[in-house]
Amino acid sequence: MPVFSALIPPDVVLDQVATALGTPEKGDFRWSARENWHITLGFYGADDPAERGDWLAARLAGADPVVLRLEKAATFPGVLWLSVSGTGLHELAAKAGAESEGRPYVAHLTLARFPRDRPDAASAWEERLAGFTSETWTATEAVLMSSDREQGVSRYRAIRSYALNHARD
Repeated sequence: MPVFSALIPPDVVLDQVATALGTPEKGDFRWSARENWHITLGFYGADDPAERGDWLAARLAGADPVVLRLEKAATFPGVLWLSVSGTGLHELAAKAGAESEGRPYVAHLTLARFPRDRPDAASAWEERLAGFTSETWTATEAVLMSSDREQGVSRYRAIRSYALNHARD
């Protein structure tokens, strides 16, 4: 089963995202379910959850909490997402193995997928969410998650959590 590490925004932030989106029509979009909204730190593919969990525990030991906020929308080919800004996020993601895929880490929260052959399909959403900024929050926990496909739909499940609580001297 594919596994990845992530940060889960608090309910108040998820509420703000849901309010900004309203009830979007599906059309060409496959909207991510609210219960799947997260900020990926590292993606590990098919991996043993226990082994990856122990590896991640060692990597995140002593890691600091990070202060974050979600901001304006952007796209990758076929993906509409909200950007994430915050102090220490890239360092935390590096500890979690973010750049092991051989590409730069881009912190984001996926909102929807759309046909790659329609690169302008999300332009109205990018414009609509251009001024979006969520409340700022402190992420004090990272999670190891699994991705299971049920009837063509991805379901994410937390396997293990890791406190981000490094005590400063």
